[in-house]
Amino acid sequence: MAQPATGPAEGPCEDPAEPPAGTAVHPVDEKLPPARLLPAALQHIAAMYAGVVTPPLIIGQAVGLDPAGMTRLIAASLLIAGLATLLQTIGAGRFAGNRLPFVNAASSAGIAPMLAIAETSAPGRQLPAIYGAVLVAGAFCLAVGPFFGRLLRFFPPLVTGVVITLIGVTLMPVPVAWAQGGDAEAADFGAMKYLALAAFTLVVILLVQRFGRGFLKQVALLAGMFVGTLAAIPFGLADFSALTSAPLAALPTPFAFGAPEFQPAAILSLCIVMLVLMTESSAGMLALGEICDRRTDGRTITRGLRTDGIATLLGPVFGGFPTSAFAQNVGVVSLTRVRSRYVVAAAGGALLVLGAFPVLGAVVSLVPMPVLGGAGIVLFGSIAVSGIRTLSEAGLDDSSNIILVAVALGAGIIPLAAPAFYAGFPAWAQTVLGSGISAGALVAVVLNLFFHHLGTHSRNAVALKSS
Repeated sequence: MAQPATGPAEGPCEDPAEPPAGTAVHPVDEKLPPARLLPAALQHIAAMYAGVVTPPLIIGQAVGLDPAGMTRLIAASLLIAGLATLLQTIGAGRFAGNRLPFVNAASSAGIAPMLAIAETSAPGRQLPAIYGAVLVAGAFCLAVGPFFGRLLRFFPPLVTGVVITLIGVTLMPVPVAWAQGGDAEAADFGAMKYLALAAFTLVVILLVQRFGRGFLKQVALLAGMFVGTLAAIPFGLADFSALTSAPLAALPTPFAFGAPEFQPAAILSLCIVMLVLMTESSAGMLALGEICDRRTDGRTITRGLRTDGIATLLGPVFGGFPTSAFAQNVGVVSLTRVRSRYVVAAAGGALLVLGAFPVLGAVVSLVPMPVLGGAGIVLFGSIAVSGIRTLSEAGLDDSSNIILVAVALGAGIIPLAAPAFYAGFPAWAQTVLGSGISAGALVAVVLNLFFHHLGTHSRNAVALKSS
């Protein structure tokens, strides 16, 4: 990816997001009337909601949280997403916020490494170990963000495409287990009633996607989960206990899941993921700048990445996870051509409200595991497709690139194909290599350096001399 231009310096009294006096308001800075703003904001919430609650749902299930804990985790994820989105769209002077219609929330890219951390941590200490790594990853983002433009060349589509593909592929066992009931120790795990409910949910999503129009088509995933949950009620497969135990309104408690613990291998794993998330955010900002006809320079990307770092650093305090851009909302802006950042700011405010009322988060936890399984196949499969799309732009007609992708994907699939492959390795190596995303990312970065950076100047000089 090309390094963005830095653009002219900003004046001491000028807000870079505001047009000069006497000029027309840019579409990004347009304040829409409520009749237009609210429906447009609702579209953004619908596009991102499933993605926001996916990380807490998966991680909460993996560490064995009870319904009350799941409710707190979902509420925290919504709260941090709201804060990050408001900071990104409104901005804080020249320090943070790209002032674009940009949505920030917990990214699915960190799920697989966090699951690996949970598996190698003692029972009851999984979340503290995860949150310690997330805290350091947030600080790492804040430290590296101002210089990240210089590092983008080490994360071309060749590398990011491998990582995004592995995110979708390595997460696929999760919805498969959900489709079988979610609890592998249960006597009825894999029963036909669970599989039938998962298949029914998947069919509903496909039908809505095929025959739905406009807004309904955009929320096909949520529509399938809603219909699937309704279908589960007559068969006793929906649990409403979370609604009765969740408080109507409550502020999140700092470190409610325990004080963070700092494990070197876990920290390394999530710092690698943070580099990938920073690359995705940078690409999202550049793409959104093109869509909105507002040039995205180096300062804009730095302020945007600083917002990612602040949200990721603040997240573990209340129960959040690594935060990054939501590509599906860039698609919403492109599709609707509603470019006002205040629309997305309104969506961020709505997420804050949802996070402050845990009972609303508890509604999400009502979704049965098989329903989540049917929807998860679509969700995680679409992530893999995004990676494949990125790889299609990476010049795979070159034999070196083919070898790079082949070896990196192979390294990433090893933990999936043979979970005990690294059983004899030290604990720190198991955490890093046991995550297909971390292993694949490391291999992709190293091979990209080997093929495309190390010694390239000398080879070019020899070629120039011979010509």
